[in-house]
Amino acid sequence: MSHFNDFNNAQVTKLPNHLKQFIVDQNYEKYTPIDQAVWRYVMRQNYSYLKNVAYYPYIKGLQRAGLSIEHIPDLQTMNDNLGKIGWGAVTVDGFIPPAAFMEYQAYRVLVIAADIRQINHIEYTPAPDIIHESAGHAPIIADTDYNNYLSYFGSIGAKAMFSAKDFELYEAIRKLSILKEAVDADEFQIAKAEKELRYISENMGEPSEMALLGRLHWWTVEYGLIGTLENPKIYGAGLLSSIGESATCMQNDVEKLWYNIDTINYAYDITKPQPQLFVTETFQNLIDVLETFANTMAFRKGGTESVMKAIACKNVATAVYSSGLQVSGVFTDIGVGTKDEVTFIKTTGPSALAFNGKQLKGHGKDYHADGFSSPVGRLKGSVKALEDYSLAELQAIGIITGEKTELVFESGIKIIGVVNNIITESNKLLLIAFKDCTVTESNGNILFKPEWGIYDMAIGEAIVSVFNGAADKDAYEEITLISNEKTHQITYDNKTLKLHRLYQTVREIRESSEGLDKLAEIFAQLKSNHRQDWLCALEILEIIYHKKIYHQLEKEIQVYLEIKAGRELDHTKLISDGLHVIKNPVSQLIVED
Repeated sequence: MSHFNDFNNAQVTKLPNHLKQFIVDQNYEKYTPIDQAVWRYVMRQNYSYLKNVAYYPYIKGLQRAGLSIEHIPDLQTMNDNLGKIGWGAVTVDGFIPPAAFMEYQAYRVLVIAADIRQINHIEYTPAPDIIHESAGHAPIIADTDYNNYLSYFGSIGAKAMFSAKDFELYEAIRKLSILKEAVDADEFQIAKAEKELRYISENMGEPSEMALLGRLHWWTVEYGLIGTLENPKIYGAGLLSSIGESATCMQNDVEKLWYNIDTINYAYDITKPQPQLFVTETFQNLIDVLETFANTMAFRKGGTESVMKAIACKNVATAVYSSGLQVSGVFTDIGVGTKDEVTFIKTTGPSALAFNGKQLKGHGKDYHADGFSSPVGRLKGSVKALEDYSLAELQAIGIITGEKTELVFESGIKIIGVVNNIITESNKLLLIAFKDCTVTESNGNILFKPEWGIYDMAIGEAIVSVFNGAADKDAYEEITLISNEKTHQITYDNKTLKLHRLYQTVREIRESSEGLDKLAEIFAQLKSNHRQDWLCALEILEIIYHKKIYHQLEKEIQVYLEIKAGRELDHTKLISDGLHVIKNPVSQLIVED
């Protein structure tokens, strides 16, 4: 991606390559006049309702994020504005893996889906879209306590351990959302994908760290309320961007509970309205609850249980020795001593060693292509951990480059070989490499033979941390840097293009107050050639209602829309909500906000 666009934004510039690979061009010109009208319709609905129930001044928040009610936001404008509060924004293609999503948050970059919902999914869309991401998440980002929570959540989420099932679930959800938004969707394929997704989600087993964090994210960032149980305000983006649910969630049949660590026991179903919602008194409380949960996670606890989580996840994870050495790979085995302590760890397949998130020279996955295994613990009879030995102390126990030596660990693992190389970092011993080396367990079981080559022995008396993914992601991962060439250029038929032009003309008339005499003719064309459309007629009605002109035409359109609302159940609520906002306009309120 030679022409990576950082929008002159400091946060976007800092993104590492493994995150940049998900970024796609926004291609602003692909938004049609109907897309722009959909944005404006949803935003006016949101504002009309949210001015009373949103936690923060919605319009001020929109403006601070570079958004307007009138137009789909363009990424450069958003970045210019978000940059002032230390954030940035990029557009991506649909769902990206949860760990990557979290890491973007840690880098203080909002991830926005470049697409906008089709007019037939205007109330709610299963796929992520620009309305949800920018109108939901962006306006509240100016609140310092909240944006601190968001980035802190990201840094913790990026380390959360997955289960193998989580990966299957993510793939199934992405597959279904792509099928559903496809123009030539095959009903049979969709039904099959829905069935697969249902099967996976009903058989998830024990929730992983990531699944539990997913619940905290859902009940705060997406569906959170703040204030008191009696009179809470909305700050969750899922509620803020769903016209339907932001209204119903305040009713009494949706139970309101205090948000605390017990919230983790509440699973959620993304296909149904929420049976209960959680209220926090302050954003600081969100950070406190997150901290309590983080203290139970493998990246802070280490030890046997954490390595077991890595083995269960069947994907790349990193185990950190007390010396600071980081081992990344797919973990497949663990040795456990009499006191439940870890005595050795083993990965299978490409593995890499790192320190402080930077790969050690010569210890990438090409060198460790067939896995890595090493003892954990102290040497028998030693008073301190091997990683704390000075070079003089090593010589005293016979560890001298070029000399043969024998080491026995408390666990009974024995190493005999010729010292080939010693690696230290920040006064800690990280690794001793041996040639002509044999490694055996106390029962005589052979772990390594001389003919296998160099034996790299990791050093550390304990495993202090285990987290998801590789320690040095840019060095470890295949960075595909997906090209920008895959935006779906939809070709519109002639009839649709004519409808686009009608929408465009109505917008120009509204913005310039010129050409009002064309409105009757546009309505006539809608009536005769575009019977399925309802939104353009609403926009014409809005103009003549506010200008107090063409009363006869106003009556005609009003009747046309009311009949439509009565006949077309899909459009009943949309039309009546649209009429409501015309009669109770939001324009004069914008100034006060």
